[in-house]
Amino acid sequence: MTKADIVSRISEKLGIEKGDVQATVESFMEEVKSSLENGDNVYLRGFGSFIIKTRAEKTGRNISKNTTIKIPAHNIPAFKPAKVFVEGVKSNVQIK
Repeated sequence: MTKADIVSRISEKLGIEKGDVQATVESFMEEVKSSLENGDNVYLRGFGSFIIKTRAEKTGRNISKNTTIKIPAHNIPAFKPAKVFVEGVKSNVQIK
């Protein structure tokens, strides 16, 4: 599913113009992004949490040059689904 699909479905369900729905969805995504960039986690009860995870410094390899490199510690955004969300997917989605 793409962002355009989400906008279309919400527009059909609520009877709101696609342009308004798209602006709302993009605004939501921008707020989540800006909160994470400012170091704040975003918690959506019943859906999940957008959190910042810290990766420790580690040693990696450059295979083409056969050398080791140091990968510095860094933060990455992550999504942790709520238990209700996980259980819903487990019980409703069939294994392929």
